[in-house]
Amino acid sequence: MSDMIVYHGGTEIVEAPICKFGRKNLDFGQGFYVTDMRKQALDWAFLMATRRGKEPVLNRYILKKDDILANARCKIFKAYDRDWLEFIVASRRGQQVAEAYDYIEGGVANDRVVDTVNLYMLGLMDLDTALGRLSQHRPNNQMCLLCQVITDKYLLHDGIETI
Repeated sequence: MSDMIVYHGGTEIVEAPICKFGRKNLDFGQGFYVTDMRKQALDWAFLMATRRGKEPVLNRYILKKDDILANARCKIFKAYDRDWLEFIVASRRGQQVAEAYDYIEGGVANDRVVDTVNLYMLGLMDLDTALGRLSQHRPNNQMCLLCQVITDKYLLHDGIETI
């Protein structure tokens, strides 16, 4: 693995991301979120633009992932599995489980799987049923940078793409 291109969709140009700017109870905690899936970032940019009445912006970055993996406290989820589900639930309940990490990567609790997550959180679906439903989906991918020093050092703004 080497440097990789990642994207952040929104309505602003973000040359210098701030990790502690967003909400605390997101999937992987309060951090700066990017993805290596351009379409996913585009979809998010259009959604935010519609909500905010602004133009969509697709920020592009170079992520020095090898350096992050070698120098940061990392958590990587490979699938929508029990570990992922319990982490998402804990985060959404405000338990701040992400604070133990500088970088977290894994599936997005998006509209394809969020109903399962919510039903499990409410106690309306047991763990085995939730895991069975989640296993039918291939995760989208998100990376969350939670440490400002790591972000400043290993995430380099590479411009914006015209949408």
